[in-house]
Amino acid sequence: MARFVVRCPSCDGELRATRLGCQSCGTNLDGQFEIPALLQLSPDDLAFVTAFVRSSGSLKAMAQVLQISYPTVRNRLDEIIGRLDALEQGVARRRHEILDALEKGRLSAKEAEEALRKVGL
Repeated sequence: MARFVVRCPSCDGELRATRLGCQSCGTNLDGQFEIPALLQLSPDDLAFVTAFVRSSGSLKAMAQVLQISYPTVRNRLDEIIGRLDALEQGVARRRHEILDALEKGRLSAKEAEEALRKVGL
């Protein structure tokens, strides 16, 4: 299966979904769609989160399914939580930078509005 790409292979910038299409009726939507933080995780991390949800959030059940120790499962989950926090902080930091640039006059109100829409107001 092809991997979902969330970073630009050329400059490592954040990619946005710009078109969504319905497979049933062919309707297409064009715009700027935010890629949720969970989908920005690596395939291994996403598989772990999926297994975690399927085990009803039980670390004990995860340890049995994966045949690894409970502390190892706990550490892996903590690492993924850290990555999700970092993704969300990156968005918050970018919003703060935009508002700071607006306040200091480096961006016009229209430019700031556009930039905020791109990072997901």
